[in-house]
Amino acid sequence: MKNLCVIGLGYIGLPTAAMFAHHGWNVHGVDVNPRVVDMINRGGIHIEEVGLQEMVEQAVEKGKLKASPNTVEADCFIIAVPTPHTSDNKANLDYVVQATQSVLKKVKKGNMVIVESTIPPRTINDVVAPLFEETGWVVGQDIYLAHCPERVLPGRILIELIENNRIIGGINEASTEKAAKVYATFVKGDLLKTSALSAEMSKLMENTYRDVNIALANELVKISERLCVDALEVIQLANHHPRVNLHQPGPGVGGHCLAVDPYFIIEKAPEESKLISDARVINNSMPDFVIEQVGKLTESRNSKVAILGLTYKGNIDDVRESPAMEIVGKLLDQGYDLGVYDPHIKQEQVEFKLSSFADAVAEAECILVLTDHNEFKDLDEDAILKGSKQPIILDTKNCVVIKSNQIKYVNFGNLTTNSTYSRV
Repeated sequence: MKNLCVIGLGYIGLPTAAMFAHHGWNVHGVDVNPRVVDMINRGGIHIEEVGLQEMVEQAVEKGKLKASPNTVEADCFIIAVPTPHTSDNKANLDYVVQATQSVLKKVKKGNMVIVESTIPPRTINDVVAPLFEETGWVVGQDIYLAHCPERVLPGRILIELIENNRIIGGINEASTEKAAKVYATFVKGDLLKTSALSAEMSKLMENTYRDVNIALANELVKISERLCVDALEVIQLANHHPRVNLHQPGPGVGGHCLAVDPYFIIEKAPEESKLISDARVINNSMPDFVIEQVGKLTESRNSKVAILGLTYKGNIDDVRESPAMEIVGKLLDQGYDLGVYDPHIKQEQVEFKLSSFADAVAEAECILVLTDHNEFKDLDEDAILKGSKQPIILDTKNCVVIKSNQIKYVNFGNLTTNSTYSRV
C-alpha cells in the first residue's frame, strides 16, 4: 500500500497526512474548507503545531502531499473528521457518516478503511460497517475496517504520532493485522491489537479518567475555599504518596477530547455512568466559580477585567470547548468591560475584539489568567503597575511568577485570606 487518502485536515488529520507523506506514502488530503485546501497546496498550514509547517512544506515540494475537496481512489483511507456533541450532549456522527459515504464512492476490493475520529462505543459495528454492507461489500473480507484512535497531545503531535503506543482495533482479526501494517510505517511505540469496540472504549476511558481526576481536583478547590485550606499545597503533599496522582485544578476542561469524550460513554450507558456524569457537572461548574472569584476582587460588574488566554491549554491555538471562551462570554453578558489578550489567537477566530497586552491590562481591576501559555509565566510587571487600576492577578492555571510585592497574586491556593500560599 502506497496511496493514502485522509478525509479531514484539521488538528489530527493534517499532522497524520503529513507524517505518512514524510514516510513515503502518496497522500491526498480532503477538506471541505477551500481556504485550507489552498493553503496546504501552497505548502502552508492553518493550525499551530510544532514542526508541522516544515513537514507539510517538504511533503508538498516533493509531491507527496496534495489536497482537494474530493475523496480519491487509494489503497488506504483514514477518516479524521470532527465528532461534535449536540445540545443534549449526544454524539453527532454526521461528519463520520458523510466521510464514509465519500469513501464508498472510491473504495475498491482489498482497500483498508480506518476511522481515527473519536466515536461512541459500537459506532464501527453499528454505523460504519453497515454503510459498506448495504452496498454489497463483505467487511473484513472484501474491504478491511478498523478504529485506530489518535492519542496525541497538542504541541507534541508529531513526536507522539511516532513515539506513543497505538491502539489498532479491527472489526475482525484480518482488519486489525492490515491496519497494523499501515501504522508500522512510522510508529515506534507498541501496536496494541484489539477489537474495534475495545479500541473505541479505551480511547474514551483514557480521557474520561483525566476528566474525573481533574473534577476531583476542582472539587477540592471548592472545599478548600470553604475550609480556608491551600488546595494547591494539599495536592502537592498528597502526590508525594507513591500511589497518588491528583491532577491540577483549573477554570474548567476544554478541547475536543476531555470535555466531549465522557459524554459518548454516558450516552450509551446513562444509568451506569454516575461518577462520569458527576465529574462533567463539576468541571462544567468551574467557569461560574471563576467568575464568582472575579466578583470578589472587583468593585462592580462595570469594572474592567483583563483576560489572558483563550485556548483550552497552553501554547496552542485551539479554542474548541475552551472554558476561557465561556468565561469571556459570561463576563460580557454580566456587563464587565474586558481587555482580551492571547498571543496564539487570530482575530478571525473570535467574535470579540482582541487587544495587545498593554491595552488589555490598562485600567483593569483584575487580570484573569485562563491559559498557561509560556508568554504568561513572566509578565510585564511594569505595564501592570503603570496601567492597571489595581494590580491584582487571579491565576487559574498557577503558572505566573510574580516578582513585585506591589502586585497582589491570587490563585486556587489562596482564595481566602486565611490560607497560606506556597508555590508548587
